[in-house]
Amino acid sequence: MMLNKLKNELQHFGSQSYNFRVLTLTNLIYSIVLPVIDIFVAAYVMRNSNDPSKVVVYQLTIYTGIPLTFLLNGWLLNRFPVKLLYSLGMMLSGVSMTIMMSLKTLDITGVGVAGIVMGMSFGFYWANRDFLALSTTNDNNRNYYYGLETFFYTIIAVVIPVIIGWFIELSARAGDAKMAYKMVTGIVFIITIIASAMCFRGRFENPVNKKFVFFTFDPYWYKLLFLAALKGLVQGFLVTAPAMLIMLLLGQEGALGTVQSIGAIFAAILMYVIGRLTLPSHRIYVFGLGLLLFAVAAVINGILFNATGVILFMLFLLLAKPLLDLAYFPIQFSVIDLLSKKEKRSEFAYILNHETGLYIGRLAGAGTFLLMAYFFSNEIALRYAIIIVASLQLCSYWVAKSIIRQGKEITQSLNPQPEYHE
Repeated sequence: MMLNKLKNELQHFGSQSYNFRVLTLTNLIYSIVLPVIDIFVAAYVMRNSNDPSKVVVYQLTIYTGIPLTFLLNGWLLNRFPVKLLYSLGMMLSGVSMTIMMSLKTLDITGVGVAGIVMGMSFGFYWANRDFLALSTTNDNNRNYYYGLETFFYTIIAVVIPVIIGWFIELSARAGDAKMAYKMVTGIVFIITIIASAMCFRGRFENPVNKKFVFFTFDPYWYKLLFLAALKGLVQGFLVTAPAMLIMLLLGQEGALGTVQSIGAIFAAILMYVIGRLTLPSHRIYVFGLGLLLFAVAAVINGILFNATGVILFMLFLLLAKPLLDLAYFPIQFSVIDLLSKKEKRSEFAYILNHETGLYIGRLAGAGTFLLMAYFFSNEIALRYAIIIVASLQLCSYWVAKSIIRQGKEITQSLNPQPEYHE
């Protein structure tokens, strides 16, 4: 029974386009290093500086590098293949980690440089990943695509944090945590090379239209930019808060890895099932559930603010983050699909401009943390800033609902039904 089910799922994957399969496998390989980039680099800064503000500065410089690289990527797409730029983004993540590990002291300048390079890595990676995902999927199979990706990401999040976390902690007990981080960086380089090799097997095409920078858009687009700003508001906390909270309240990378793994198997299976079975009409409910779970996680952390609170925060986050991504990206891409036809512009023009909304939100979220840390304390910021941004992000539900409803209206206007005559 289970064997037949697995066979059916493999056949369903095999029925997708060649580029769909290559892109999924590329992202699967690279996803092995994502927990390292997202969690353990922040933990490295915490271990060597014991200063949450430096983690946030690191994140801010990443967020500054991302939109600048999106813009640079648009110019380079007129000259280089999209898969080359996509591979460059993956490779730069290893370069950034190397810069961080080579710093003798973690001063603001060094952390900032490493952050800018990591921002460039994310910029090249996400700009081209989003474009390739948009061009190789359609509205009918995007839930499946993101459900499948999330399934693999979450499974990998079970194994990698535990292995790396305990490897670093055991090395630290032996007195050589920094060498352990350097070894992990070397492994990251190897994996990015393998992922790049897989990417080059794809038959991906660059965007057709050469102009990517526009300053005015259809009013419908600004709703999505507002939704992007609300998403950006909590993005920094989704990445750095777990590492900062665990290093502050639990203390070790081994605990960090173990907590990351608790409940992840259940989350992975749930995300695959949701992605496989849900329709476009269900996205708003998936999105709403993700928002609610993140808000609950933030409140639990704020009330308890101890080891138990961190573990519960992480468990809720394991479900909230993939649910939000699974619903958000298809909503974003459906808007781009509609407006690129309506305004006759390149899809990448919208992907590039979308980063503006995210960046505004990221600055606001990180700025909230830094202001609370400066005027009160790091503990107050970690405890209450997350609640503030999670509460504000709840507005996303009604914004997304309005976007979906208006999208249906625009679709009907672009594709009017022929009148029936007796």
